[in-house]
Amino acid sequence: MTKKDGISYADAGVDIDAGNALVDAIKPAVRSTRRPGADGEIGGFGGLFDLKAAGFKDPVLVAANDGVGTKLKIAIDAGKHDTVGIDLVAMCVNDLIVQGAEPLFFLDYFATGKLEIAAAASVVEGIAEGCRQAGCALIGGETAEMPGMYAKGDYDLAGFAVGAAERGTLLPSKDISAGDVILGLASSGVHSNGYSFVRKLVEMSGIAWDALAPFDDSKTLGDALLMPTKIYVKPLLAAIRETSAIKAMAHITGGGFTENIPRVLPKHLAAKIDLNSVKLPPVFQWLRATGNIAQKEMLKTFNCGTGMIVVVASDNVEAVKAVLKREGETVCVLGTLIAREADAVNYDGQLK
Repeated sequence: MTKKDGISYADAGVDIDAGNALVDAIKPAVRSTRRPGADGEIGGFGGLFDLKAAGFKDPVLVAANDGVGTKLKIAIDAGKHDTVGIDLVAMCVNDLIVQGAEPLFFLDYFATGKLEIAAAASVVEGIAEGCRQAGCALIGGETAEMPGMYAKGDYDLAGFAVGAAERGTLLPSKDISAGDVILGLASSGVHSNGYSFVRKLVEMSGIAWDALAPFDDSKTLGDALLMPTKIYVKPLLAAIRETSAIKAMAHITGGGFTENIPRVLPKHLAAKIDLNSVKLPPVFQWLRATGNIAQKEMLKTFNCGTGMIVVVASDNVEAVKAVLKREGETVCVLGTLIAREADAVNYDGQLK
């Protein structure tokens, strides 16, 4: 390059043409997420959503944002990018449904040092799949190419979801009381929390990402640990609308039972969890054994096989379970609510 030629943005490491090519590549995936209220194309300055067309009369909007954390490092190291987009959506929309809100639309933020179109398109296709599972529209996003900010091949994700509920129907309800029953919905795996711990345990084990998982010989370790976070939206919406019996829900993310259940309880109530009813899946058994992890640490770090809890009155348990099971959920009775004396979550029994 001579001085006469001048310097371009591409010379600084940002390829506008690559960004445009990515937009074109992901348009079919974005179109596949259309729903009532959202039918526009991406590429404008903002995404549009019509609440009236979505059927709402007097809605309250609920918003949530999240990321995928260091689970992304496993995706990058394993060269598998098609599932972390599902995780991104799940971490946001599961936080909406616990408040009784139907997810309506989603926006994503993808940041990297050098845009690799194939990897980025794979991520966005995963985001679109997550949106389809949640019934929300992918109406926009941002791709940021920032040379010098990220190591070669690295990228980061953030997601933003907005949902709505009719005024007066938001959860938790005000009639939560002692004696109410806590139901647990099975997780699909580790979901998207505790992965700095997971990666440390994998390092301790010395097992490569492309080796067979010691807890599942049908998958490589990388694939097994990249199992996407379960999206509970449609089954829970069905249970809410068909039974009107759900009083509260808690998304079991970082902090496990210990930190997340109290977030939806009034100060005078505590959860009493029967650990004998918790079936610890093989992945958690392996993590626990690899690090000789104490039970208290497991319960405060991982979901331990339960990704969502639902609080219902005792006489509504069977009705709610029936809807959730019909919708494909694995449901168990985890415990009850009791008067709070000290701890907000009390445990009986042992993880086995």
